[in-house]
This record gives sequence, structure tokens and C-alpha cells, in this order.
Amino acid sequence: MFKHRHTLPLLAAFALGAGLAAAQTAYAQQTLSQRVQEEKTMHLPSRGMSMAQVEKQYGAPQRKLSPKGGDSARHPVINRWEYSNFIVYFERSHVIHSVLNTPAGNNRNPAAVN
Repeated sequence: MFKHRHTLPLLAAFALGAGLAAAQTAYAQQTLSQRVQEEKTMHLPSRGMSMAQVEKQYGAPQRKLSPKGGDSARHPVINRWEYSNFIVYFERSHVIHSVLNTPAGNNRNPAAVN
């Protein structure tokens, strides 16, 4: 009997937590979808551009972050350049991806990424 008296509040708390997690997941998916759509309309450096082409077209980056990788052929050097509105990722010396900086700040400090 003692067991059942505490089970209901525990189940209610679990259901509330699960509901909040589902809402956060839906919001994150919506935010990601919006960000992807926004990136499509932005003029960002495109895959395959060289570092020289990016610098010529977009100017010097605010920061050139320390390269990562390069410890083997399977892990090439990845360079990251930070501009005011976006970050460009290079494999060796060519663009592999460009992403917008987000207001949420989840890629605002790429130097903190290991």
C-alpha cells in the first residue's frame, strides 16, 4: 500500500519530464529546419572553394582557429575560419562546409570545440 501511494506522483513526474523532452526535441528540429532553410538563401562559401578563393571573395576571417586532425591519412587537417555570421570548415585547404552562427550560441565559440 505504501508503494502505490508514491507511485502516482512518480509516474506524473516522469510523464511531465517525457513531455518536456518531446517538446524540446520538436523545437530543436524546427530550429534546425529553419537554420538549414536560411543557409540555403545565404551566400556562403561553397564546397570545393580554396582558402584563397574564400579570402578573396569574403575577405579575411575574424579568426583562423587552430587546425585539428592531421595525425593520419584517415584524419586530414581540418581548418576553421570564423566570420561574423558564419564559420567555414576546410579539409586541408578546400571548403567542406559552411554554417551560420546561431543566436542560440551552439557554434558561436568554435575555439572551445576539441
